[in-house]
Amino acid sequence: MIATARSAARRLGALLAAASLALSPALLWAQPADEVRAQRIHMNSCFICHGVQGESTSEIFPRLAGQNAEYIAAQLRAYQTGQRQHAAMANAVARLTPEEMMALGRLYAAMPPMTQPARDPPLAAVGFYIYHHGNRFSGLPSCASCHGADAGGAATLPRLAGQIPEYLVHSLKQFNTRQRTDANLAMHMVAERMTELEMVAVAEYLSAR
Repeated sequence: MIATARSAARRLGALLAAASLALSPALLWAQPADEVRAQRIHMNSCFICHGVQGESTSEIFPRLAGQNAEYIAAQLRAYQTGQRQHAAMANAVARLTPEEMMALGRLYAAMPPMTQPARDPPLAAVGFYIYHHGNRFSGLPSCASCHGADAGGAATLPRLAGQIPEYLVHSLKQFNTRQRTDANLAMHMVAERMTELEMVAVAEYLSAR
């Protein structure tokens, strides 16, 4: 219990130190106004769930480090308009302007992306095949055909490389049940053709990219 408390205290101290550094007047003075605003928004609320450097370790909250700027801005707009449903995010973005959303996107895009070793290499190998080749027996297209061979995505498509595997599986299941309607309709078709094994395998592969 004492060790756990000390670990939590050290983590809190690190977060507060990072927040202090990010908001240092000397640093902010030399940066563009929209970047300063984005940093303030991030350190006032976003970092609590997504991490100081966008390095979320929770399966509930996605990693934002290295994510495509335009895609982040589009998702923030989707939360604001109700196209994408999430109570906490709806409150967080309620007063954001389009310029602030784009500035936040650029802020996260500039953060070093995260990665982790595959926890189950054989499963990741299955995911590699599905991601790059799909499944011709079920009509599942390759993920790489849209998200790229490097899983880096594009302006309107998310970076998947290095994402938390449980978050990816959860998102695929939401697309399958139509709980998420913010993406291209192709994602609904893709998700409904994936077995749970394929979802988990692809997520395991992507988390180590």
